Amino acid sequence: MVLELKLRKIGNSVGIVLPKEALARLNSAEGGTLVLTDAPDGSFRIAHNQADFARQMKAAEDVIHRYRNTLRELAK
Repeated sequence: MVLELKLRKIGNSVGIVLPKEALARLNSAEGGTLVLTDAPDGSFRIAHNQADFARQMKAAEDVIHRYRNTLRELAK
């Protein structure tokens, strides 16, 4: 599915309006929360916010911080 979305001024911000097909595919509705993440190819991904996502990201950040030097050496 490829959708062209227009940016719209919403108060002092700029936002997009998602059509019902996109909301259905994201399993979300008005008032829901979506997560915007970086993809490896430099683009962004939008996904439905899962309850465990924040906990998993915190755990990943802790591991990355704790093993920063090890990960740096492995990346060489």
